[in-house]
Amino acid sequence: MNDAISPDPSPAPSTSIDLKSPLRWITLGWHDLRRNPLPGLAHGLLLAVFGWLLLWAASDRFWLLAGAFSGFLIVAPILATGLYSISKAGQEGGRAGLGTVIALWRSGDGRLVRFGLLLGLAGTGWVLTSAGLITLWSPVPIERPVDFLRHVVLVRELGLFEVWVLLGALLAAPVYASSVIAMPMLVDTSVPVSTAVAQSWRTVASYPGPMALWAVVIGILMAAGMLTALAGLVVLVPLVGHASWHAYCDLVDRAVPGRSTDAPGPVDGQRT
Repeated sequence: MNDAISPDPSPAPSTSIDLKSPLRWITLGWHDLRRNPLPGLAHGLLLAVFGWLLLWAASDRFWLLAGAFSGFLIVAPILATGLYSISKAGQEGGRAGLGTVIALWRSGDGRLVRFGLLLGLAGTGWVLTSAGLITLWSPVPIERPVDFLRHVVLVRELGLFEVWVLLGALLAAPVYASSVIAMPMLVDTSVPVSTAVAQSWRTVASYPGPMALWAVVIGILMAAGMLTALAGLVVLVPLVGHASWHAYCDLVDRAVPGRSTDAPGPVDGQRT
């Protein structure tokens, strides 16, 4: 991971960034997934299987699983690093496979490990906070998903569900701002973690509308994957991972040497 590309501290992409940009990123992510499906689907399948194992191991403890599944979004950026490598190789005219992903993780890049540990700590903090809040506040034990729906989500009185969502958002927002650009940048360049995180915050501050919408789109797609008994994650996880790489490239105006000739053409007059 000694790429010579260095980020511009003030993002000034030549691609127009607006509220339609997330659709462009999803389109490009879908192209990457169709062109090289095996690595992405393997990522999605592994995460779905992990989720099924969680459901099996704690099927009667949804007070704990509610935080675990919602906290997935906090640690998702580190889980998608292999997908960034796949999209990067495709942009540069190559074709990467699972070997590329394995090589990335075997490289022992301390920056990815440190940032991954930080995201893991944040995710663990949310799981514990969520479990404590639900256990202490709910009038009945929340053992199954239907209990959560009936006694937390669908109650008429304002209270537990609103506080649960608010606390989750308050934790997720700074994590999102810190990682949305930082994680693909750590894969793409040799900058320190602090530089990548600072760049990520500057980018979010520069494009608050598109970045807020992108967070909502990610949340909706992941929720849709979970509502399909986790089966939808097999496709939606790699779709979002690849799309996040293209979001990074647009937002920092990353130069793309030797762009693959089968990549989609410009959208709405955007850069080629």
